[in-house]
Amino acid sequence: MISAIRTKDFGRTSYSMKSSTLRFLNLFEPLAFCAYVAWYIWQLQTTYFLAWLVFPVWLLASFAVHRDTPKTMGWRADNLLSAAKRFGVFFAPCIAGLCIVGILLGALHSPVHHLFVPKHLFGYMAFCLLQQVGLNSYLTNRLLGATESPARASLLSGTIFAALHWPNPVLVPLTFIGGVAMAWLFARDRNIILLAIGQGILGTLVWWAFPVAWHHAMRVGPGFYTFHLYFAVEATPGPRFPFALLFQTPAIAKPHFRQAPSLV
Repeated sequence: MISAIRTKDFGRTSYSMKSSTLRFLNLFEPLAFCAYVAWYIWQLQTTYFLAWLVFPVWLLASFAVHRDTPKTMGWRADNLLSAAKRFGVFFAPCIAGLCIVGILLGALHSPVHHLFVPKHLFGYMAFCLLQQVGLNSYLTNRLLGATESPARASLLSGTIFAALHWPNPVLVPLTFIGGVAMAWLFARDRNIILLAIGQGILGTLVWWAFPVAWHHAMRVGPGFYTFHLYFAVEATPGPRFPFALLFQTPAIAKPHFRQAPSLV
């Protein structure tokens, strides 16, 4: 009897240790990935050309190890209707709010034709889809496994998402709100296709609604501080490799030449 009880207790302890280890790994892995993203934004993208290769390798390896499926990653169409209804509760007020902000800040006088050029528009949507893969298919999924709480996972995802947009004073608060909300919506209805479309619409409205002198063409990291240099040269090369699009100004966000801010 004593031996049986001890074996049972050991089994419970072993299961508890295994569960705790998995939760720790589900927390440590995405935090390490996000730390690398921050390092890339602030240094590696300009000092080491091949640094971007870590992103696809890391993500693909993680998806394989965790046995993620298209459904768990939000690559699905079977829940489009239910997800659209739930997502609309968040995106519709945000769209209306940004339109009002834009009107109040005089954005009606800003040129917007370049925002709807198909090459720019669809390029930006693809950019948003990549961000949704990183934010929700990967980060939120792992944090859900670590915290076992949609509320905590969403709050952590939004905080990290906002931190990676530092020091942009427009994007940091907006990406915190949007990041928390989109992570929460993803936890309820896993569909990153609709989230990417919603993010693309909101991102376009943010660029239009706020003065370029505030958001510096949506740049983050050191690019935010060197934004004025973008206009100082006649031909500025774009990102040299695909994943630079995650952290540099998307093609849709190229400002009109008359809107270059005067930085003092």
